[in-house]
Amino acid sequence: MNTLTIDIRKAEPRDAEQIADVHHSAWQGAYAGIIPYKALNSMIGRRGSAWWANAIRRAATVLVVEIGGTVAGYATIGRNRARELPQQGEIYELYLRPEYQGVGLGTRLFAAAREKLAAHGLHGLVVWALEDNANALAFYAGAGGRDVAEGVEVFDQKALRKVAFVWD
Repeated sequence: MNTLTIDIRKAEPRDAEQIADVHHSAWQGAYAGIIPYKALNSMIGRRGSAWWANAIRRAATVLVVEIGGTVAGYATIGRNRARELPQQGEIYELYLRPEYQGVGLGTRLFAAAREKLAAHGLHGLVVWALEDNANALAFYAGAGGRDVAEGVEVFDQKALRKVAFVWD
């Protein structure tokens, strides 16, 4: 009988290729049909394994959820970039490979990201999600986030609304 372990830990440069794979498949799954094709593929193409290895080495805080040696998802976290919101921490990205979605791993990764931000002395949390990404909106609302602000992201001259969820 094999036992798979689930581990959430800080990413290491050796994880870069798997994180790039997660990024590619998760972004295709989340944003195909929402973000214009050319813009989406350009954004995915810029974030290959070399980009991720460099981000990890530069001390960006990237967490991974690993199952039996496979990186199933990642989260990037840090200081809140929206000065008009009082929350100090932000989850910039939280993505899972599509085949690992819906089984509770996102909830575990989200909780670990919140704990890491709090351990760094950052109180409160903000997460932005595109309004057309129904799965993300449902996830963050289900995690107790309050929808408090809206903004706009532009992709190839297409403006898409985004929503800020906060936790105090």
